Amino acid sequence: MSELVLDAVSVSRGAGAVISDVSLRVEGGEVLALVGPNGAGKTSLIESISGVTPHSAGSITLDGEPIDRLSRVARSRSGIVHIEQGRAVFPSLTVRENISLTARTPGELDAALAQFPELEKRIDSPTALLSGGEQQMVVLARAFAAKPRVLLIDEMSLGLAPVVFLRLMPIVKSIADSGVAVLLVEQFTQVALGLAREAVVVAGGRVSFQGTAAELGADPALLHRAYLGG
Repeated sequence: MSELVLDAVSVSRGAGAVISDVSLRVEGGEVLALVGPNGAGKTSLIESISGVTPHSAGSITLDGEPIDRLSRVARSRSGIVHIEQGRAVFPSLTVRENISLTARTPGELDAALAQFPELEKRIDSPTALLSGGEQQMVVLARAFAAKPRVLLIDEMSLGLAPVVFLRLMPIVKSIADSGVAVLLVEQFTQVALGLAREAVVVAGGRVSFQGTAAELGADPALLHRAYLGG
C-alpha cells in the first residue's frame, strides 16, 4: 500500500509562512483528517502536496521517493489526485464524459459507476443538470477512476446540505478501504473525525494536535484547545 509522508513542511505566501514545520504520515487504506479553524493553512498544505503551491522547506515523499521536485502533472501521474474546493465538473459534458476523462477503459468506467449507482441513471445527462450532491459524486467517481494512490480532498462539503454531504462519506471510506491513502480536509470536524483513524489539527499554521481521531472526537476540551493552538 502507498504511504505519503510530510517531514517538517513549510509553505510561504508573500512575506511570511502560512504553514510551518508540519509533519504527518498517511498510509493506504487509511483516512487522515486534517482539521482546524478557517485560515489555518490547511488548503495551502494540501496544495503543497499536489504541487499547486511550492513548499518552502521540508520534504514530501510518496512510498519513500521524494516528490519535491516533481511538477503538478508529474505528481498527478504518480498517483496523487487532488479534489479541490468546489465542484470541479465540466458542466457541458455528460456524466459519462466527465468520468471518462480519467477512466481509460470501459472496465474502469464501470468500476467507478459501481461506487456511485445513483449516477448510472444520469450517465448521459449533462452534468450541469445534476444536483450539487450528484455533481460531487461525479468528482469523486472521476477521482476513483484515476486509480489514485493518494487522494487529497479539500472541503468537499462546501455548498452542500449536511444531509447530502453525509451520504458521500461512506463512499470516501470505501475508496480508502480499496487501499488508497486519503487526506481529508473538512469543516465538519466531527464528521471527519468519525470517518478517520488519525487526525491532525492545524491552528495558526502549526500542528496543535496529532493523534487518533477517536481521542480527539471524544474530548471536546482537547478539541477546543487544539483549535485555539494550545
